[in-house]
Amino acid sequence: MFIIVCFCLVNLSQKTEVLALNSSDTHNFVSDAVKNVGPAVVRIDTERLVERQQFDPTLLDPLLRDLLGEPGITPDRERGQGSGVIIDKNGLVLTNAHVVERVDNVSITLADGNIREGQVLGTDSVTDLALVKINDSTSAVFAPLGNSEDLEVGDWAIALGTPYGLEKTVTLGIVSSLHRDINSLGFSDKRLDLIQTDAAINPGNSGGPLINSKGEVIGINTLVRSGPGAGLGFAIPINLAKTVSEQLFKNGEVIHPYLGVQLISLNPQIAKEHNKDPNSIVQLPERSGALIQSVIPNSPAEKAGLRRGDLVIAAENISIEEPKALLNEVEKAQIGQVFLLNVLRENKEIKVNITPEALPGLT
Repeated sequence: MFIIVCFCLVNLSQKTEVLALNSSDTHNFVSDAVKNVGPAVVRIDTERLVERQQFDPTLLDPLLRDLLGEPGITPDRERGQGSGVIIDKNGLVLTNAHVVERVDNVSITLADGNIREGQVLGTDSVTDLALVKINDSTSAVFAPLGNSEDLEVGDWAIALGTPYGLEKTVTLGIVSSLHRDINSLGFSDKRLDLIQTDAAINPGNSGGPLINSKGEVIGINTLVRSGPGAGLGFAIPINLAKTVSEQLFKNGEVIHPYLGVQLISLNPQIAKEHNKDPNSIVQLPERSGALIQSVIPNSPAEKAGLRRGDLVIAAENISIEEPKALLNEVEKAQIGQVFLLNVLRENKEIKVNITPEALPGLT
């Protein structure tokens, strides 16, 4: 048996020359992308007056009343901080609603260090988006907006912002998942499909941009998962943010249609397990859909005659396999115009005409 051993000789001088050529190019796509968007990223400082009780009067020793006086309410200044991104030449800043909701003063620190006052044009708590106008803005610097529908899992994702007050922070990761339902993260009062990323997002990053390798904004950073599962960041897709910002600029608010039902997901396996229970009062149809768990009193759903146990299987002739699909169709509906539902009730399919109304508390 012969063993053939091959030796590869390397010209050391040639190898050194190659390394030198490579080391001269010290920048990469991340730095190029950041240069494209970084000048449009801002820090947002907020302030509001809140009334706080000095101390609990029930815990106050009577002997101390002469010294401290009667307990009262005193105003206190509460400060907050977040990030934002300038999206047009007129100084419009896109950020999160939770950054600027119910604040009295907004201060914008530009990338060059200049500080400007800001005015909140509108907020939408359902999508956690807000639009702020920089007063006396003379800057034409704004970020290019991408198309979040073009994203694929595994694409590069770069987060910019001011985490913990540290301005001009950049973190790199990938798009970990798309269309992540915010309700699965415990936020039942929101309507959002989020971009999930492993790019580090921390307090203070809220409202800052998530950008792609081309230097285009693909999302607005909104939250990070802490505790178990830490390291998961989430951003609002820029296509939704564009639509919401246009409505906030035009109307100062976003009107969301609502039906007034609480839904749970049903599929054949869940239905079969339920129907096997001898104590089950109602037999469920063994198919997928959005099962109505409860109907809110005086809601459009109650007015249309929807009931607990109804299974929504289609909306406007679009098949419904889960509650998320129904909510997506409701969001497209027009307030005051008839919205058609196909419902299974006692194993019979019926059509229900329902008229969506504006989601309460937002008008």
